[in-house]
Amino acid sequence: MKKFLFLLVALCIISSIDADAAKKKARHVVMIGIDGWASEAVRMAPAADLPNIHYLMENGSWTLAKRSVMPSASAINWTSMFNGLPTEMHGFDKWNSTRGTIPSTSDNGNGIPPTIFTILRQQRPSAEIGCVYDWDCIGILADSLALDYNYFIKTYRGKETLIPTEEYTKLAVNYIKEKKPDFFTFYYGVQDNVGHQYGWYSPEYMECQKEIDKGIGIIIQALKDAGIFEDTIIIISSDHGGKDKGHGGFTMQELETPFIVFGKKVKKGFEFPEPMMQYDTAATIAYILGLQIPDDWRGKPMKQIFK
Repeated sequence: MKKFLFLLVALCIISSIDADAAKKKARHVVMIGIDGWASEAVRMAPAADLPNIHYLMENGSWTLAKRSVMPSASAINWTSMFNGLPTEMHGFDKWNSTRGTIPSTSDNGNGIPPTIFTILRQQRPSAEIGCVYDWDCIGILADSLALDYNYFIKTYRGKETLIPTEEYTKLAVNYIKEKKPDFFTFYYGVQDNVGHQYGWYSPEYMECQKEIDKGIGIIIQALKDAGIFEDTIIIISSDHGGKDKGHGGFTMQELETPFIVFGKKVKKGFEFPEPMMQYDTAATIAYILGLQIPDDWRGKPMKQIFK
């Protein structure tokens, strides 16, 4: 009898694990966030300047028409990207907001709406979740209390580069290799900084894009070295574009941003035609990870990109 009960419990556990795995599109998700990266910059650059980005596009799914929420500024859009809500629901209305000007429609208990990091922690408490960023607002917007690895380092100050992009990117390598995170976000703030200093689409801006492409290659290699590349989905996303030396307006140069998805079960070479909003990003990540999407999220997963 005891042996029968033991086998029954074991089968239940195995069934639960299998069911959980079946919900996921991949075991690992890595999101690379590039602040101020405009779709127009991808269109303008020769493919040879962005070999890693084009590799992910040619072997994955993508759009250059993902639209920012208004106004087209940083904290507002990273908030939407992380928590699946439009501006009028999350209440963040300034480029450097860390709290909403009006109360959010929902609260995670720490003064911000539940983010993709929050719901992963709640629904899968043992998940390894990390975030590395060079703009201090990101940790707050992501929900730092949900993170196992929360690393901020300043890489630039005005026109001064404190840490080269390649060296900064290497901060992701050891974490990926050692922890093999379920969900990891690596954020580049330097593209936006260069845009403000020299202008969007200036030679300096386009050169910065090339340097970030090299960084993406470093992250891809780290996933291979960690032995998790084949069971990982890579997402590249941005908060807004720009015009002249600024953003926050209502031109398509400011509002259109890239969204690239590559990896397990993702269609290859597929430019999807359906409209995508900034807040669809969080819902797509939740769908990949097999998570239940909160009722008040307005984002919807881009299911059409999967086989």
